[in-house]
Amino acid sequence: MADGLTMTGLDPAVMRDITGRVDVLRDDLVELVQALVRVPSITGNEGAVQAVVADRMRSLGLETEVWEPRTADLLPYQDEVGTIESLEGRPNVVGTWRGRGGTGHSLILNAHIDTVETGDPARWTHPPFAAEVAGGMIWGRGACDMKGGLATHLMALRAIRDLGLLPAGDVTVQSVMSEEDGGAGAAAAILRGPRADAAIITEPTRLAMIPAQGGSLVFRLHVEGKSAHACVRDEGVSAIEAFQTIHRGLLAFEARRNATLDHPLYRPIANKVPISIGTVRAGAWPSSVPEWLEAEGRAGLVPGESIATFRGEFVAEVARIAGADPWLREHPPRIEWFGGQFAPAEVAPDSPIARAVIDAHAAVTGSEPPVEAATYGADMRHFLYLAGIPCVMYGAGDVRVAHFTDEHVSIDELVTATKTIAVVVASWCGVVAAN
Repeated sequence: MADGLTMTGLDPAVMRDITGRVDVLRDDLVELVQALVRVPSITGNEGAVQAVVADRMRSLGLETEVWEPRTADLLPYQDEVGTIESLEGRPNVVGTWRGRGGTGHSLILNAHIDTVETGDPARWTHPPFAAEVAGGMIWGRGACDMKGGLATHLMALRAIRDLGLLPAGDVTVQSVMSEEDGGAGAAAAILRGPRADAAIITEPTRLAMIPAQGGSLVFRLHVEGKSAHACVRDEGVSAIEAFQTIHRGLLAFEARRNATLDHPLYRPIANKVPISIGTVRAGAWPSSVPEWLEAEGRAGLVPGESIATFRGEFVAEVARIAGADPWLREHPPRIEWFGGQFAPAEVAPDSPIARAVIDAHAAVTGSEPPVEAATYGADMRHFLYLAGIPCVMYGAGDVRVAHFTDEHVSIDELVTATKTIAVVVASWCGVVAAN
């Protein structure tokens, strides 16, 4: 340290005040996460919870915009966000805290408000929308992915405001819809503006700093069989059994890709490019050999890979697998690509915004965070590719429980993340006294 400053560039007394204020706001942080979780916001139905978010932003004094993106504006980006018929009733909410025109940088704090389905509520130990607190955790759908992350943004700004401080550079909080199915909300918010010098997304990273996100492509396989009565099944060809051949081949393809692809941040990850089949539909009658099958799945990419190149490799691999099977060789499977295609993306681990997050976390906790890669797709790609805005991910919670029964997030991690985000805002944007 030099000149009485921490590694973040902040006066140590200011940093202590900010982190201390977050500790005071711990119960308010929990209450905010609970309030958000208690309003269901499964993708496609984000309107009700966005009204809550807008009220909270206004209570912080943020210039708050609520608007429904136009599908026509997103049409040129259909490959990135998927085909969308309507976004009516699905608003984005963006709050801006104007800087005092100092030398600080501008910053976007992004979180998506939509969640996946709950599955069978009877399987949950804690009801999915009760937002119960137990064992130091907040339980419920969206607590981890990623309403907790949005709450850390808002509470970080509240801590700074409560101390009578203002940012020197603009700070924008984006609560966006539709991340789970392609990221239309983030894309629309970025295209609308405002732009910024950097962005942080509070995906659940277990407080690791994530400068690289994987790619994620969804596909549909159509497999043909030959119908026959089940009593003479050998006279037919089961599309299910034909698909099993393709599936085994795709898993071998996955293994070869894992063995040959090299990226320094992905080396510790055993399966860095998973190929997973999520749904299978086949046949029309239980006593008939199924003559058709549709399987939908997801394939992963690492940064540096091209979507177009991978698609070609995938199609060629399916053709190679089919070519080794007498039936499939004569009846080749058909492949469709659908939905939003998540391109892999990365910034340098020592880029200024990555370093700002690392330094802030270290100042808050006493040690630097892990620097890791994510195998999932996320909205950070939109910041990089649509606007050239450097973006990293950092947040409380573990993605392993994000789409899981009994989703939950650690309150202690939420507090740490809030402190880190507040320190990043203060150091990156700069802070000045309100009076």
